[in-house]
Amino acid sequence: MIHNENKHNENEYHNRSLAARKSTLVSVVVNIFLSCFQVLLGIFSGSQGLIADGMHSFSDLVADFVVLTANKKSRKPSDDDHHYGHGRYENGASLIIGAILFLVGAGMIWSAGGKLLHPETIANVHIIALWVALLALTAKELLFRYMLAVARRIQSSLLIANAWHARSDAASSVVVAIGIFGNLLGYPWLDPVAALVVGVLIARMGYNFSADALHDLMDRSADADVEAAIKTTILAIPGVAGLHDLKTRKTGDLILVDVHIEVNGELSVREGHDIAVAVREAVMENKNVLDVMTHIDPYQGTGMPVC
Repeated sequence: MIHNENKHNENEYHNRSLAARKSTLVSVVVNIFLSCFQVLLGIFSGSQGLIADGMHSFSDLVADFVVLTANKKSRKPSDDDHHYGHGRYENGASLIIGAILFLVGAGMIWSAGGKLLHPETIANVHIIALWVALLALTAKELLFRYMLAVARRIQSSLLIANAWHARSDAASSVVVAIGIFGNLLGYPWLDPVAALVVGVLIARMGYNFSADALHDLMDRSADADVEAAIKTTILAIPGVAGLHDLKTRKTGDLILVDVHIEVNGELSVREGHDIAVAVREAVMENKNVLDVMTHIDPYQGTGMPVC
């Protein structure tokens, strides 16, 4: 029975990995085209905002390769050095994506700030930059919607982070388009202001992603509602009189569960073991649970269990 559960979980994980790989490859193709197109035409049209947006697309491309690498590594089975598998490659990848975003944003803030301090260096923008920005905005928004749909379907926090990375790129394209439009109307300072705003948005999102991934790497527990659902599942098992010391920790998008279950102290070892197996099987039906470790304590009807 346990073998069949493990096989089922392996198949689910494999399907999730294939879906993640497919959506990320689509993102790679789109970002290769956009980053090259935006940077080249940004240089040609004299738009710093468009160049900044192109560099943001390039950071998306780097993030995509990080996701592909993490996706491949996290699929490796458990071994002598990693008894719980390699799921935390995904948390590490999210941390790297966040760091990339933060550094790209900081670089854009520095560059745009220099332009604003020396307005004589701001060039007039060609109208083609506006059309390129609008084209990029449309492509990025469509990419975001596609990636987020896949991420939610397979419940991958790494893909959700990467999808919102694409959405931040779409948001930056809106700001860039406004800046370019203002430049064309005779307000040249709006273009570097747009680049500055984009830089702040990217840096802020990078910080949030990195902080979130770091908490997961430090054994952050699952959400309170997830723990409550696990507790309800355990207490519904026949023979379970109570539970305590329920602990969870995340590895990638999966959850490891440790719990002390309380059973009648007069039961045989075999009977207690069977209850523990039933608890594990019930909790493992949750596709996001990687493993369950149970400890049996005798329960005497009143007061605390005898540990």
